[in-house]
This record gives sequence, structure tokens and C-alpha cells, in this order.
Amino acid sequence: MWFTRISIDNPVFATMMMAALLVLGLFSYNRLPVEQFPDVTFPVVVISTDYPGASPENVEEEVTRKVEESVNTISGINTLSSRSYEGLSVVIVQFDLSVDPKSAAQDVREKIAVLRPGFRAEIKEPKISRFNPDDSPVVSVAVTGSGRPLRELTTLTDQVIKKRLENVGGVGRATLVGGVKREIKVYLYLDALEAHRVGADQVIRTLQNENQELPAGSVVTTGQEKIVQIRARMNTPADFRNLIVVRRGGKAVTLGQLAEIVDAQQEEESAALINGERALSIDIVKAQGENTIGVVDGVRRAVADMQRLLPPGVKVEIARDASTGIRNSVADVKKTLLEGALLTIAIVFLFLASWRSTVITGLTLPIALIGSFLFIYSFGFTLNVLTLMALSLSVGLLIDDAIVVRENIVRHMAMGKDHRTAALEGTREIGLAVLATTFSIVAVFLPVGFMGGIIGRFFHQFGLTVAAAVLISMFVSFTLDPMLSSIWHDPEAEGRFGRGPLGRTLAWFHRLMEHTSSDYERLLAWSLDHRKSVLVLALLAFFGSFPLLKFIGTEFVPEPDLSELQVQFKTPVGSSLELTTAKMRQVEAALREFPEIRQTYATINTGLVQGKHRANVFVQLVPRRERVRSQGMLTRPMRERLAQIAGIEVTQIGAFRAVSSGKPLQVSVLGQDRDVLESISREVLAAARAVPGAVDIESSNEAAKPQISVNLRRELASDLGIGVGQVATTMRPLLAGQAAGNWRAEDDQFYDVQVRLNRTNRARAEDLARIPLASTQTDAHGVPKMVMLRDIAVVEAASGAQQINRKEQLREVLISGNVFDRPAGDVSNDLQTRLDAMVLPPGYRLSVGGSSKDIRESMN
Repeated sequence: MWFTRISIDNPVFATMMMAALLVLGLFSYNRLPVEQFPDVTFPVVVISTDYPGASPENVEEEVTRKVEESVNTISGINTLSSRSYEGLSVVIVQFDLSVDPKSAAQDVREKIAVLRPGFRAEIKEPKISRFNPDDSPVVSVAVTGSGRPLRELTTLTDQVIKKRLENVGGVGRATLVGGVKREIKVYLYLDALEAHRVGADQVIRTLQNENQELPAGSVVTTGQEKIVQIRARMNTPADFRNLIVVRRGGKAVTLGQLAEIVDAQQEEESAALINGERALSIDIVKAQGENTIGVVDGVRRAVADMQRLLPPGVKVEIARDASTGIRNSVADVKKTLLEGALLTIAIVFLFLASWRSTVITGLTLPIALIGSFLFIYSFGFTLNVLTLMALSLSVGLLIDDAIVVRENIVRHMAMGKDHRTAALEGTREIGLAVLATTFSIVAVFLPVGFMGGIIGRFFHQFGLTVAAAVLISMFVSFTLDPMLSSIWHDPEAEGRFGRGPLGRTLAWFHRLMEHTSSDYERLLAWSLDHRKSVLVLALLAFFGSFPLLKFIGTEFVPEPDLSELQVQFKTPVGSSLELTTAKMRQVEAALREFPEIRQTYATINTGLVQGKHRANVFVQLVPRRERVRSQGMLTRPMRERLAQIAGIEVTQIGAFRAVSSGKPLQVSVLGQDRDVLESISREVLAAARAVPGAVDIESSNEAAKPQISVNLRRELASDLGIGVGQVATTMRPLLAGQAAGNWRAEDDQFYDVQVRLNRTNRARAEDLARIPLASTQTDAHGVPKMVMLRDIAVVEAASGAQQINRKEQLREVLISGNVFDRPAGDVSNDLQTRLDAMVLPPGYRLSVGGSSKDIRESMN
């Protein structure tokens, strides 16, 4: 082989090639981002649209359906699904994996731009974003202040701590959780509005028009230009009381006569607790392409620096660190890689019984491994569990070529040839066989890097890394090994054991191997004499293994012990934030009874856990070396302990899912009629709960949420000059609240001015019935007549959906669950068998998803 000859004739050149591989590999290693899993881009576009105060039914009808119909015409869509919540529409467009995510997002933007003008004025601008797994927080920072009011702590956190963290290198976004910002509340008096015949819309317009600063042009004099500014902002909250809203009978009606003006705070929509203590938290998302560990380390340094400068009693600490699992996983694989390399070299020495041969063959291992980092860096890969696992798996393969080449060179030396001739001819003799072996390995692993489905995306780096490492090892075996063999003399030492303990051990091992070789020779001779019997035995072993496949479980990603657990639970639908917070304290207290738990960090109504009745608890365990029970062993006693807490339903206990399509078990019931869907979903729920190993089974069709229904008497309302749109326009700001401008406070910060009814005046149907509506009919003085809502409508307690799911433009009830104590694939197969036995009405069907679907797609 020509490159073998060049290496033997030019040892310095061969040495410099290897040195270049090592230097460039180490250079690449130091620049590689460290992540737990490969960075995979999914062609998924999310369209979020706010519709303040609207019920899920209204959101579905006014927003979700229209968005679905608009984007459904885009080519390449794999799945179209949506969620309609109270005041929020979320449409998820999942494209085929072959579609470019950027072009998919652009197509969606163009469709929404055409649709947007047809929306009602109250519907906010749709937000279009590409789904990215890296959008989840990499670190959460908790802020506690003993005895400090929540509003004061929020101001400090928002203006000082959050801004400092946003300036940390690599931070893309910082979101405040559990805070309540300062706000000027304008609580309208219903009786005063009726008495003075003033509508809520008039109050809002007055605040918007009278509380502002406006430019009025400029005045130019000789050599000077002066800007004219109209300054009409309120200086203090008390100034708002003197705003004149209307004049009645020649007298001014001020805002202070119509409303209570309070320097207050926002209503609490979310909450955070750390170790049972009320806290604020800041969820930090890294910028695209940034290193998770680098961002977390920067945040930790910033937290340590800030702590010294904060007021007494204010404490900032890390509540959740996503890099911990990454560090542990990568460290474990690195440890395995090192152990494998050392054992491989030791076994090579044991068999070859020569330090020289061991060094010559062993050098292939570090050069090939370190050289592989150059390939990983060049192709934009990261240092993650899969790339490191690929190198770990390759350890034994990398040294194979070198052993074969070295052993054949030694054989030629034993034939009396000089070192150079033995190296050249020995390598040439088995070169074709080594090439065939190497390319066979590449042919096995390279297709792994191009598997289909989501799993294929994650294993892309794995397959290519193994192929690259093996090819580099072959190159080293054909260049460095022959070169060293040609210049490293003293062949007489080959095979001599010496008289020390090591020599005696090697001599004993080789005597044992000689006996084993004799036994193998006899077995080989028998096999050659009984070829048909050997062939039959081989075929029986091959085909007999297929029935055993059903006993091997399948799952998307094995659950590692990263000393982190996630607990999710929910309280009854319609529960207040205060009730869920109280239950969350009980859950945290119950969890802290376990000695393995170091810290708990809980949130309500944040991230993917939407709803004031839903909570998420992050549980940090002590390191594995400090506890006897594993992470998996703790889940059963935790379930049993939390089952003792009344008023909650646990929906998740287990490790954080870094990848996959949500819960392992997912069944979508698709159709149109809500009652029929409810009936079918109950059957599916029963079937899922009957499968051994299926736990945390829940339905998206939760219990109905309490509502208040306003049923208009259209003819009567029309006679009195009240239209449907006018009722909604009047009620929405009173109930949902509406920002009517802002106010600059003494700290030079702007705070919203919110118009709304006081909470005590909007709690019951009877309260809403008292809302006055300004009629289009006027009296002799041109003043609008006021009509009470109860005069034109029936206001009564009712119930409605908590959320409405849709998939493929049909209504959907999603049944989902986790797996415990059994492989996910086995549980999924058992569930599928039960589902296949169900008889569905025409027009209704079941669609199985979750990680089990991902596994099937990749297997196929």
C-alpha cells in the first residue's frame, strides 16, 4: 500500500501526521459544546393567539378553527393539532421531518398575515414561533425575602436581579414566575356608573386620552430650536381621582366619583415555592447555539456576585440546574470510555506479552479517539451522550486493525526478515482483509446515522461518529504501526516473559491459552467433519431466537438516575391559586419526608403546566453515592405517600423527559360530537387503566369548569338600544380587565393602569347582573339611557370545557399515561390489543401517539 510505504520511508512525516491529528483533536475537544443529547431541529411551528376573557368554546370558534383552515393548505404537514384554553389559542403544525423548519415557519407567517385582518378587534396579534427543545429553561433562580411584601420583592427581582441575569453571556430569555408587578387599579363602582349614566368604555377612553405626553412640534428662533411637549401625565395615583370623565347637568363627574383608585399590584396568576417557602423564580432559556454548561456556570457566577449586593434578608439561589444531568451523564460516559480503553490495552498486553507490541498497537487508541473529536467538531456535532457512547463502543473496534497488522508484522520478523521488509510485506499481506473488515463495520453503523423518524435524528451523530473513528483507526494502523515496527528494533525480546510476578502471570496465562487453543482445534476439526450438523445447529440458533424477541422490552430512552425527579399533580378543575398553593405545600412537605431528597422547587400555572389547578414540583435528590435507593426505587413509595393527600391527582412521577413526544402512552379519540367523544374516551380510560404497568392515566377532557352564562333576550335588548357586541365590549374590561395606558412612578418605571371590577363585585352571577349598559337611546339632553344587564339577559351559573383539543381538524380527547415497572413497548402493545377490540361509531377513530409511535417509526 502506497501510504504504508510512504510512512515507512518517511517516519518524521508519519509522526507529524499523527501529531497533527492529536493537536487538532485536542483543539476541537476544547471548543466542543457539551449537551446531554444532540441538537435536533424539529419542523414544528406553534401559533399562539391571545383572546382576553374568551371561553375555550369562543376561542375555538373565533380563532382556532380559522387558523387551522388557513394553514392546512400548506404542503408537507404531518400533523395539525390545537389547544383552545380560556383566553388563549395554541395551534401546533408539525411538518414532515424532511421539511426545512425555516421555510415551514415562513409559509405559516404568510398564511396568518392574510388571515389576521378578519379577526375581531379584541383578538391579539398571533405569535408564530418554531418549536425548539432548547427553549426549555436550563436553570431556574429562586428569590426569597423573609418578611418582604411580594410586590416589593417582585420590583427588586424584575429591575435588578432579572436584568443582571439577562446580561450573562449566552442567556436568550429570562422569565419571571410568581411575581406581581405594581399596578394602578381603577375599580369601577357599578352603582356610580348607573347613577351618572357613564359606560366603562367612556372611563377607558378618558384615561387613554388624558393621561399622556404628546409632542406638539417645535418653535424656531434665531439660532435655536425648541421642542414643544404637552405634559399631561398623572404625577401621583391621587391625581387620577381628579380626572373629569363627563359632565352631567353642568357638573363635572370625576374618576374618583366613579371608581376606587388603588396603588396596588397585579392579580396573582402563578406561584413558586422553594422548600415550602414562597418565592419568585426566574426561568432562564439559553440563546440558540449556546453551550448549556457555559450558560449555567455564568448564571451561577452572577448569582454569587449579586448576593453580596442585595438588601439583608433577600436570598438568591439556584432552584433547578439542567446542566447537572448533562454533567453526570457525560461524566459517566467519559468514565466508561477511560475504563474501556485501559482494559483494552491491558488485554492486548496480556495476549501479546510484549511492551513494545502493546505500545505500538495501543497508540492507535488515543490517536483515533482524539482524532475523532476533529471530525465531531468539523461536522457541527456536540459532545453529548450519544457521541461519547459511540466512542465508547468503538474502543474495542479501534484497536482491532492495529493488532492484526502488528501480529502479522511480528510473524514476518520471525521468518527472519528485517524490520522494514517485515513491516511493509506484513501490512501489504493483510491489507485487503483489514480494509474489508473496516468497511464492513462502517457499512453496519453508517445506516444507523440515517434512520428515519425522531430516533433517527438523535442517532445521526452516533452512527457517523463510529464510522469516522473506525476509519481513522484504519488509517493509523496502515501508517503509524508499520512505521514504528520498522524502526523499533530488538525482536529477540518478543515473547519472553521474565522471572518476576508479571512474567510468571503472563507465562501461566499463555499456558492456559495453549490448552484452550488445543480444545478449539479439536472442536474445529469436529466441525469440519460434521458440516451438516454445524449448519443445522446454526440455523436452529438463528431462527430459534426470533420467538425470544417478544420477551425483550422496548422504550424510547431508558430512564437514567440523574438525581432529579419531576412530580406533577392537579387539583379539581376551577380551583383557585390559593387552594392549589396550599396543596402544593402539603405535597412538598410529604416529599421532604424522604431522606434522599435535598431540595424541592414547585411552580403553579407555568410553562407547559397550564392552569391554576396544575402544579409541577422539581425534586433534587442527594448524589447517588450518598443514598441506597435509586431514583427508580423512590417512585413507588412517593406515589403511595402522595396518594394519602386528599384533593389532588398525581399525573407524573419520574425523570425529566429530555426527548420524546410527551408521555409514553397517548391515545387520541377523534370525532365531532362532544358527548360521543366523552363516551368513547371513558372506554379508552378504562382500557388503559386495566393494562399492567400503565400509571398516571388522565384525559384532556377534564371535569367541566364552573362558568357564568349570559343568555341575551335579543328582541328586548334591541328595543332598548343594546346590541350583542355592545354587551361584550362593556363586560370584557369589567371582568377580564383592560389596560388604559400607563403611569410613570417615582422610580422612573412605567406601570399599567388597569380598569376592572373589584374581585368581590365579579364573583357571582348576581354581581354581573347589576352591570349597567349604556344604550344607544338618549334622553332629551342627549345623555345615554342606562340599562341593567339583568333587564335584557338571564345571568346564571353554568359549566364549560377547561380546554378543547383538536387534531386533524376534528375534536380530540387525549388519553395519556406513564409507564411504571414494565417496558413501554410491552405496555403499549397490550393497550393496542385492547383498543383493537373496541367498536367505534362511524366517523370516530383512535390515533395512537407518544414515544411508542416514535419507536415504531424508527424501527420501520
